[in-house]
Amino acid sequence: MDDDQTLSRPTGSQVAPVGVTPTGGEVAYPSGMDEDTQRLHQLGYAQELRRGMGSFSNFAISFSIISILTGGITTYYLGMDAGGPLVITTGWFIVGAFVLCVGLGMAEICSAYPTAGGLYYWSAQLATKNKAAWSWTCGWFNLVGQVAVTASIDYGLATYVGFLITLYHANFHATAKWVLVFYAIILAAHGLLNTFRVKLVGMLADISVWWHLIGTLIIVVALFAIPSQHQSVSFLFHSENLTGWTGPFAGVYAFAIGLLLAQYTLTGYDASAHMTEETQGAAVEGPKGIVRAIYVSIIAGFVLNLAMTLALQGGSKEYAAVAINGPTAGGQVFVNAITGQGGKLLVIISMVAMFFCGMASVTANSRMIYAFSRDGAVPGHKLWHRLHPNTRSPVNAVWLAVVVAFLLGVPSLYQVGGYSVAFFAIVSIGTVGLYVAYAIPIYLRLRAGDSFRPGPWSLGRWSKPIGWIAVIWVVIITLLFFAPAFWPWNTAADFNWAGPAFVIVMAAVFIWWVVSAHKWFKGPKIEGDETGLEEIEREYAAGIIPPED
Repeated sequence: MDDDQTLSRPTGSQVAPVGVTPTGGEVAYPSGMDEDTQRLHQLGYAQELRRGMGSFSNFAISFSIISILTGGITTYYLGMDAGGPLVITTGWFIVGAFVLCVGLGMAEICSAYPTAGGLYYWSAQLATKNKAAWSWTCGWFNLVGQVAVTASIDYGLATYVGFLITLYHANFHATAKWVLVFYAIILAAHGLLNTFRVKLVGMLADISVWWHLIGTLIIVVALFAIPSQHQSVSFLFHSENLTGWTGPFAGVYAFAIGLLLAQYTLTGYDASAHMTEETQGAAVEGPKGIVRAIYVSIIAGFVLNLAMTLALQGGSKEYAAVAINGPTAGGQVFVNAITGQGGKLLVIISMVAMFFCGMASVTANSRMIYAFSRDGAVPGHKLWHRLHPNTRSPVNAVWLAVVVAFLLGVPSLYQVGGYSVAFFAIVSIGTVGLYVAYAIPIYLRLRAGDSFRPGPWSLGRWSKPIGWIAVIWVVIITLLFFAPAFWPWNTAADFNWAGPAFVIVMAAVFIWWVVSAHKWFKGPKIEGDETGLEEIEREYAAGIIPPED
């Protein structure tokens, strides 16, 4: 990494106040220009995206991507295999507390820099040297993590489509090829929905919140009220180890591996940051959206896990038979506990939530691609930065997100032993990729110390202790979730391919930086002076796509 790579924007200590350009000159904003647009101009960008989201919609995007009815159900089997009911219940609050620290650290930085670039932009602003290198690294961790999370969400839904069909047609076999077909259809649907105006996405995100909350309530009430038998409260503290690891610390190791259930579920809340250029009152509502999505999901997710675990039929006797279903184990819990159409209805409720979750994930992913391309970091960046002249949506970036996510799911055709190779790997890659990207700007903010100028939403004196807790936790989970989960490695399906796959991808990114990118990627770019930014906005308002440089 080169020490002389610098940005034309100021560092965190030089952020311009209202009425001052990034280079320090005074500027008189046109009458009627709102504070959000003024702040975006100070950060060097024109208001290209349509700012049509309110506070609730911003929160809704992150809450929908976290989606306890997606991650909490498709990865329920991970908790069953590693740690059992003990990790499914108590582990949720352990992980939740650390995730909240990560979210709080991100929220404070988001308030200072409310732009769609999010994490990689923050890194460039907060680094005291090697700004472009930090920005590049964080951006690619974020991008790889987002694509993997999108893939895991929609692939998980695809497995449930096959599972639901088998519930109605026992002769149907949800082969790997069928699941891939369902996966492609789901991704295409999410691409189409994100092609339209942001107001449609915002409206669906609002609906998604209520679907998740009401759907979770229905599932919880049904699981408590309808089954003829329930486990005792003591079963919640029962430990299981189906990983194959033995020895004096095998139970502790299995419990640690099982934390992936909660850690994977509680991801994606950076979406509130990526949507700030489309959110009104972004410097306050973006941070609120991040934090609110986390704590609401922690509470609702714990209640859901509690209901599912107590509704397990047969106790330890039937436990392994349910866990072996993999991603559909959560659905199997529903149909075992509530026979007939009731159990199937709970599966359908969850699947609709998964569909909303995947839609929101494509939304956030496309905004990150759009912003990263705006600064020239993605191959073919001029194409991915283009907005549709009518909808003002990054349509090209949407379809890039869809296609790359599909390619990540193709190896599922060649899996050995079922779900483990493809699904477990992309879950781990998505989780670690995102959390490393989350931790980088928090770490840089800690290094910046008092030179960091917070926005209107600030942690005050709690900023440093919360930040260090967040960074240390991310280091721990990075090592943990790339560690081997199952033993012995009799087949390729027993090996955790997430680590090698992730290292190969990121090694390619770093080699690209050393060989080429350091010569031309200078970090986030200023699109122009005040006059130039206003001209860009006028052209978009008139339906004219400004030419690329």
